Amino acid sequence: MITEEDKKFINRAIELSEKGMNADAGGPFGAIVVKNGEIIAEGYNQVTSSNDPTAHAEVVAIRMACEKLNTFQLDDCIIYTSCEPCPMCLGAIYWARPKAVYYACTKEDAAEIGFDDHFIYDEIDKNIEDRNVKFINLNREEGRVVFNKWEDKEGRVDY
Repeated sequence: MITEEDKKFINRAIELSEKGMNADAGGPFGAIVVKNGEIIAEGYNQVTSSNDPTAHAEVVAIRMACEKLNTFQLDDCIIYTSCEPCPMCLGAIYWARPKAVYYACTKEDAAEIGFDDHFIYDEIDKNIEDRNVKFINLNREEGRVVFNKWEDKEGRVDY
């Protein structure tokens, strides 16, 4: 059930999308992280202003929320975002493990203004050797030595 509070929070994410756009920080995307009815973190797209292709609104807000809460997971948090998350943000959201995500615009709305992520979904479905970016497996066995050490590591923090 969508509440008046949910509408307030999604509107804040939309406001942030316009704020970032007007600041020439990046594209028109905003996001917030809420816990127990309180905004923990806010973010807007900062890709072009920070020269960071990962500085999408959701990632910025997730990083800030994790820092503020001193944790790497956002249990019991809700993310409100001005647009349906792209594949990268979707991955970050799943790793952060919030309990819900509310979004305003759809990925189809984003594609209409030039933010079309469909090619990434297509790439994920391809065999690795058929992708547009070349992926080369190198020194797998040497890398697996560290993985084996991780598997045996006492006191490790799983996530």
